[in-house]
Amino acid sequence: MRQRAFRQVDVFTAVPYLGNPVAVVLDGEGLSTAEMQAFANWTNLSETTFVLPATAPGADYRVRIFTPKAELPFAGHPTLGTAHAVLEAGLAQGADGRLVQQCAVGLVDLTVEAKGLSFKLPRYGLSELNDAAAAAWIGTEVLGSAQAVDVGPVWLVAELASVAALEALRHDAAALAAYYVPKGMTGATLFAVEGGRVVVRSFAPGDGIAEDPVCGSGNGAVAAFRLAAGQVSDGDSYVASQGRQVGRDGFVHVRFDGAEIHIGGQCVTCVRGDVRL
Repeated sequence: MRQRAFRQVDVFTAVPYLGNPVAVVLDGEGLSTAEMQAFANWTNLSETTFVLPATAPGADYRVRIFTPKAELPFAGHPTLGTAHAVLEAGLAQGADGRLVQQCAVGLVDLTVEAKGLSFKLPRYGLSELNDAAAAAWIGTEVLGSAQAVDVGPVWLVAELASVAALEALRHDAAALAAYYVPKGMTGATLFAVEGGRVVVRSFAPGDGIAEDPVCGSGNGAVAAFRLAAGQVSDGDSYVASQGRQVGRDGFVHVRFDGAEIHIGGQCVTCVRGDVRL
């Protein structure tokens, strides 16, 4: 075991402790998958990341992302939080306002701006879920059909009829996990739109995350859903709120550039130090 630089970054907020925290080990070299997973289980955060030297041309660094139970190919708030920590520690410079992260889904382009960071969703694909079970666990009115949206993680995405219905939702976590886990999904992200207000909630009980405070990939999946449904188009942007049901107040900035989806927000470091791993 040795000392390794560590950060805990709050993502999708400029106010400490109101966003979604990610644990970032800035030197993951020499750690086995089992050791990384054990540490992620110990932090008990929705995600923990490990920074490694890049192996792909053009990448500034490589990252591995873990929930308390499993490794993820990609996740949104860990991507932003890790980039924030890497820049803060001087491990990359963000030349010309650009940073490239290597992870299991490939290379992820990030934009570095004074107001925060954003990433281009590396991929997305949708398939309709028209079975009754997809709506049964939600237990409230769904607009249209639920979709399985693949953004690296695969989210079950559905739109609810009102923000009030979404905020009041009390789902059966066991029933939800029994539905999506056998299908290879990460969890479910639900949203509602009223006027210019977009509210999102994400659930992944099968990964040990009853409700994700503010979810980047979940918001990316919602953005893909809305783009495919014609609710938004090229050049549009909006800000989604998430996390108030679990005592947070996060804001996710979503922007559309043609078929490209960009997800961004502010980050703030809450813990800085070393861990023994």
